[in-house]
Amino acid sequence: METVDTHAHIQGEDFNDDRPEALARAAEAGVRRIVAIGADMPTSEAAVILADAEEGVIATVGVHPHDAKTFNEAQWERLKALAARPKVRAIGEIGLDYHYDFSPRPAQQTCFQGQIALAAHLGLPAVIHMREAEDDVYHVLKGAMAANGPAEDGGRGRIGPVIMHCFLGGPAEAERWLALGCYLGIGGAVTFKKMDALREAVKAIPLDRLLLETDCPYMTPAPHRGQRNEPAYIPLVCAAVAKAKGLSEAEVAAATTLNAEAVFGRW
Repeated sequence: METVDTHAHIQGEDFNDDRPEALARAAEAGVRRIVAIGADMPTSEAAVILADAEEGVIATVGVHPHDAKTFNEAQWERLKALAARPKVRAIGEIGLDYHYDFSPRPAQQTCFQGQIALAAHLGLPAVIHMREAEDDVYHVLKGAMAANGPAEDGGRGRIGPVIMHCFLGGPAEAERWLALGCYLGIGGAVTFKKMDALREAVKAIPLDRLLLETDCPYMTPAPHRGQRNEPAYIPLVCAAVAKAKGLSEAEVAAATTLNAEAVFGRW
């Protein structure tokens, strides 16, 4: 049974001691395709390097809202160059985080809007981080989608599919993003005992709008909570989604794999 990890920080420092082994464990678990997610310039560079070296890995590049305060013109030019690389398939992880406010909100908003514009210019998907900033994220995305140009020139001028990474809400929150046309990334939290509202949302979300992700090394699913997360644990997420939806794991694996290809292309 093949599954895809659509959001992994496998290129990060947490895997420096055993990255080849982690990739091998993932492949043994049926997770042979991974999206390495950039969250700042060093991790974006590392994601591209890993993707170039590993057939089963593609990359995204982007600057997380936590780092918006230090995003400068030189980084912006480098980001645009990285985004043009063939194995870079999305802009992200980008968005707004009003929970921590590690960067001032105006800086977060400028950084987010600029990167959304870059995704639209290149016709790439966007991977969204959002925390306690639902309305502002919604209005930026709605505006970007409304401004989509004609579907020509390889999609340039049109923002690609939008992925709401690490979706943790209930059915009403899911409906808001589904109505906008987004995909919802479901991770290890779906296995947590107190996440009944999330499981209710998963039950209601159409199968063709779900993506599986680990967000490794974070958000480790049960029964491994407290340990480092890794792509090999995607089958645990798949099993929890299947249980919530009353489907077989094979059905969820097949559908979410097709969804990953619809968002990021084949690799």
